[in-house]
Parts: sequence; C-alpha cells; structure tokens
Amino acid sequence: MNLDRQLSSYDYYLPPELIAQNPVTPRDSSRLLTVKSNNTIEHTIFCNLPDLLLPGDLLVLNDTRVIPARLYGKKSTGAEVEVLLVEERQNNCWLGLVKPGKRFSLGSEIIFSDDLKAIVIGKDDITGGRFLQFEVSKSQSFWEILDRIGNIPFPPYVTNSQANPQQYQTIYAEKQGAIAAPTAGLHFTEKLLRELKKRQINIATVTLHVGIGTFRPVEVEDILTHQMHHESIELNQKTVDLITKTKKAGRNVIAVGTTVVRTLEGAYKNQKVLKPFSGKTDLFIYPGYEFKVIDGLITNFHLPKSSLLMLVSALIGREKLMSIYEEAIKEKYRFYSFGDAMFILNDR
Repeated sequence: MNLDRQLSSYDYYLPPELIAQNPVTPRDSSRLLTVKSNNTIEHTIFCNLPDLLLPGDLLVLNDTRVIPARLYGKKSTGAEVEVLLVEERQNNCWLGLVKPGKRFSLGSEIIFSDDLKAIVIGKDDITGGRFLQFEVSKSQSFWEILDRIGNIPFPPYVTNSQANPQQYQTIYAEKQGAIAAPTAGLHFTEKLLRELKKRQINIATVTLHVGIGTFRPVEVEDILTHQMHHESIELNQKTVDLITKTKKAGRNVIAVGTTVVRTLEGAYKNQKVLKPFSGKTDLFIYPGYEFKVIDGLITNFHLPKSSLLMLVSALIGREKLMSIYEEAIKEKYRFYSFGDAMFILNDR
C-alpha cells in the first residue's frame, strides 16, 4: 500500500511537556514556523505575519463561535452523566456524545437542571453518539439555559489549564454553533488585524461550525476508507468576490485554519465552481488532493494520525510535513489548540 494511504505513516512522538495547556499573552506573541516551497524553514513570531504577506493577499477567517456544549447531568437513578453536544438537528433535538454511552438505551432520561432534561430517542452509527430530545422550561429558551449551565468544551488534552472560556474564542467569533475553536485564529489580536488592513492585506470570512468531523480520530489503517462526519458550512458572495479579485491580481488566498480549507474546497467540490454555498460538507482531504481555491495555510500543529495532519500533508507532502514536525519538536514549539502556529507560504 502507498505510504501516503497508511495511517501509521502519520504517527509521531510528542513529548507531553510540549502540549500547550494555556494560551500565550498577548495572543500574537506565539511562535510562527514559516515553510516555503523551496524547503526552507524560518522561525518568527506571529505578530510579524504582515511582513510575510504582500498587499492584495487575502486572509480567510472562520467566524464560527464555540458554544457551551459540555453539559453535566444525572440519570433518574442518580448516576452522573456527561454530554458533549455535537450538532443541532431540529426542534431542540441534538446529536450528542454521552458518557458513559453504553448505559443509554432508547427512552433513557437525563436531567441537567430543574428546567432542562433530555430523552434518548436514537443512536448515530457513525459517531456512536445519541440523539437527544431536549425538554425545555417554557420560561426560558434552550439557548438561554445552555448559556447558564453549559461549559465551553476545552479539548481532552488540555488537562491543566488556567485559561478562561473567552480565551478559547477567536476575537472575531460571531456565529454560534461550534463545539471546538478554529484554533489557527486564536493567534489574532485587534492590533494585528489593524496592521494587516493598514498593509492592504484583505480579510474575508467563511463559517464552518467545528464539529466531530474535524477532530474525530482516523481509526482505519487505509485512510481512504475513513468516513468524515458532515459539518455545516457557509460561503457568502462577498468572500467569493474577494477570492476572485485576489486570483485575478495574482495574489494568494491564504486559509486561516484547516476548517477554512474544508469550507472553501468543500463549497467548490459541491458546485464544481466557486460560488456562494450554504449546506454540509464531509470533504476529506489527503495527499493527492488537488486544491482548487487556496494557495497557502496558517495552521496549528495537529495530533498524530489525525485527518488534519493528512490535510496539511496534501498541501506540502507527507514526508516534508513530518520532517517539519521533527524540527518543531526539536525547537520546542508548543503543540495543539493553545500552541504555536505554522504558515505554509508559496514562494513569490
């Protein structure tokens, strides 16, 4: 089998102390590893990003907002339950990951508070999650209750953090619906955005509500048999126009995060052309994929054997990426959600 297809080819060892538990302050003081197509690597600080771009380049951001998707409740027996809301379906029905999951059959009830409970009405075979029909007090909406009793779901590898929930939101987060942050965007500050605009570097937004499709682990050795979960995306006319203008001017379209890549490339794949789109994508990008929209990528360092690692490998090659990760580990970069970033940049 081609090594690019083998899950084990995307494995690496990360010393535990390099897993970032807290964000740096200010956000744009994180380190930035820049990769050029001639195989050169440069080390800088994220606030220097404007120096790496040219007037007319376009940065595309994901404006999704993380919701307080982690809920704690009890069964009628008193047993404690943890629920991670994954995706809203309709009429207060959600797909959720339930712990401990094996104990929840159809009709099981979970009580979260005096004014919120849920009934298990089905199981999702792809995620192993449960479909939960929430019953809400008439005096408040589901979202009002969720804001009050829900918790922002930090990733499971963040085990010793002093970060507050707002530090797990991008400063431009707007449209609520994500269960995890688009972490490449966590490095931006208002000051940095002003400097980018001052340098005539354009900024556009898309929306991908980060769900289980982004971080669900790949578990099959032949990665081509991996099935991505659908996630909601939105690409508006203004962003389409800015991308078209950028391409015509010979400048680069740079995705801030893998979720932006999947939004732009997913919208293109669904329509065979770049135009506004609102719907779902289950696009799985791995080596051999031909990018239709993006020219560069700003991204954090990802978990071993993850679909995100495969996406970045599709852009610069698996062997090259794994050697870059070796360099980042040697230089003691901070990894994962609260960690440092890398910038894959086309040579001018």
